[in-house]
Amino acid sequence: MCMDMARAILSRNIAAINEDGSVSPAEGEAVLENESGHAAFALGEFYRATQQEKIDNVDIVKLEAACVNAQMQVANAKESALAYAALGLLSFGPSKDRNRAYALIPEETRKTIDLKLLTRSDYSDFQQAFNIGKSVTRFSLGLSKKDETPALIDRFIERISKNSSGGYCDSCPKTEENPAALGGVFDIYGLLQYVFIRQCLQLHANVHLRERKLPSLRTPADRYLKLIPEIVREDGVGFAYGANIGVYGQMHMISFILQSMRDGWIAAEQMPLYKGILMKLYQYFYETYFNAERGEIVIRDGERDTDPNHSTRMANFDAARYLCQWSRLAKTVGGSLADAKTKLFEKSAYKLLVFDKRGSKEQGLIIYRNPASNLYVQIPIVSNNGRGTCDSLAFPHMPGVFDVPVNKYLPAFIPEFVIDDKTFTPSYYAKNIKPRMGARPGSFVLSFEQPDLITVDEKIVPSVASMRVEWEFSGNKIIGRWTLMPKVRSVLSKMRMVNVTALYHSSLHCGNAFRLGEKNVGCQVLKDDFAGQWQPYVDVSQEADRTRIGKIYYYQEYLRSEPLTLVPGKSLTIEVAYEPDIATIA
Repeated sequence: MCMDMARAILSRNIAAINEDGSVSPAEGEAVLENESGHAAFALGEFYRATQQEKIDNVDIVKLEAACVNAQMQVANAKESALAYAALGLLSFGPSKDRNRAYALIPEETRKTIDLKLLTRSDYSDFQQAFNIGKSVTRFSLGLSKKDETPALIDRFIERISKNSSGGYCDSCPKTEENPAALGGVFDIYGLLQYVFIRQCLQLHANVHLRERKLPSLRTPADRYLKLIPEIVREDGVGFAYGANIGVYGQMHMISFILQSMRDGWIAAEQMPLYKGILMKLYQYFYETYFNAERGEIVIRDGERDTDPNHSTRMANFDAARYLCQWSRLAKTVGGSLADAKTKLFEKSAYKLLVFDKRGSKEQGLIIYRNPASNLYVQIPIVSNNGRGTCDSLAFPHMPGVFDVPVNKYLPAFIPEFVIDDKTFTPSYYAKNIKPRMGARPGSFVLSFEQPDLITVDEKIVPSVASMRVEWEFSGNKIIGRWTLMPKVRSVLSKMRMVNVTALYHSSLHCGNAFRLGEKNVGCQVLKDDFAGQWQPYVDVSQEADRTRIGKIYYYQEYLRSEPLTLVPGKSLTIEVAYEPDIATIA
């Protein structure tokens, strides 16, 4: 089935690859300069999986050479595009002398390939993984006798512990080269890096290197392997927060699990659990994003949207590549899905994952699930890399229930405070994160502090006020409490929060996906020292505001717009309860 889907997607999109290797955009979209690299990687994976040189009578060897040539001509190309193009080329055969696609590349471009694969900045963020891909290709093709791959992998592993006390990948750490960053972007890119590096090792000409380096990768990767059963919902949704989730969140997780099965990283007694997770992730991916009638992945249309760095062409080429990879991995893993666990969770559970706990900030992820009511939420306390969106705000993320618009900021489900013309949010970082059992039986509480407030663009502003935050979970009910503690006399000009009502795509959705019922999110303000008021619902169904899975229909704002003088020693609290009505689409 995976190869049938891959072939359908490539058949649908291969005509968009021009003779010069550039890629024509889908209707209504602009060209992205890294699309040729993604196309090259997809063609390489298809050839690697099938050993077939044509798709619908189109010579993909010739097309591969054109895509690589086009990508290498792009000035200041993204590292990911260069690495994808390089690995796509390598998929047609190790050694430049036996690689038919390489033979079709102009001599001048071959020199450019050698130069661009050699030129590597020393990254501290997720781009270091792409350096590994460039190194693997340069050595395996025979462009260099020196293999820098082992050193680059060692450096990648060293920086994990350097940037995270919990041993997770920080996609944008605060460094001397990037002093303005808050640091602590713990998101789906952590999984992407492991998936990509392990694929690099599979293509490396030295098979012994793979055997040497896999054990060193396993220790940090194992944290993500243990994270997956904590965050995957019963309906198959994986990562619920951060940028670049949606279809990519599903694909990265599926690849990571299959690679782990192949490499023997999952114990035999855990296999039924991970098989069950794999089936749910794939079903959600297939039913939510794949239009079977047209043979294409849909990430952007009149009812849904996605991150600006992803195009429809790119997503389709990446999906085809992943589907080819899954087909190969499934054959290697073998076995049957008959013993897959069909129901993942029986009891309510609460967990705090600590990503980093050093210096002036702590960051982590709050996970709560109540299977009886189908409530599965993730509250991140992580950086959003200054993107100015809702993706990593510290509210209960649950696509289909607690939804937010893509590529837009608004204070979704949590308050924001405008003080002296600066807009602050109780998100991104914390101190003294403390989980505990609640006063009521079966309830859980997590509290943390912000010694200084942080703006929505992630700038910590000293000496204005501090914040105390508390989240309480009990059954189907979530209560958030935010206490503002002024340090100096100042003026709060506005306090607001926004509730969002959205629905899944009308035709592309998973039948058992969790969605909002008639009673919506069941929001109730229990206490408000700011004296805000609910505003009328705003119909945005004709606007461009969309989620990664569907369309937004209404916003409702809770607002205090009158100036309020803040006095040191006088704290103000707002307490909000959510009891969402959760149904399924089917």
